[in-house]
Amino acid sequence: MTQKQLFSRYLKDLKPGRLEWIGVRPGRKQELLVLDAAEALAGLGLEGDHRCSKTPGSARQVTLISSEFIRMIETYTGLEQIDPLLLRRNLVVSGINLNALRHQQFKIGSAVFEATALCHPCVRMDQALGQGGTAAMMGYGGLCARILESGTLRVGDQLIPLES
Repeated sequence: MTQKQLFSRYLKDLKPGRLEWIGVRPGRKQELLVLDAAEALAGLGLEGDHRCSKTPGSARQVTLISSEFIRMIETYTGLEQIDPLLLRRNLVVSGINLNALRHQQFKIGSAVFEATALCHPCVRMDQALGQGGTAAMMGYGGLCARILESGTLRVGDQLIPLES
């Protein structure tokens, strides 16, 4: 059984999650802009994010992390509260186990995504979170995804797993 088949086997048991936060980076290494809504562009990324100008069809068009993962990172770093801006992910969701969405399709607002891979932390997380920040994020970095169908997503929208 492939990993994709294994994950899709449990997809029907997942309850919808919720989009809590949206951020786009206008340029590489620039600070994220926080948005209430965004346009997801199929095959490209979120409108206004520097990834839209990268290689079309990339498996890393959008990055997601869950608020539950952020709480774990807070525990491991000893930080009381971590602003999602520091983690440099595009979307923060809650109420769903992101790791169960790996290799699966899901919908947020009117856009359809496919989770492609784990989003591993980079060494810049030591700068953002302090020494040990990268280690604290191991296993809690979230997911990378590609956009399959364009659409609008808004803070408060549901994240709905789709059966393949």
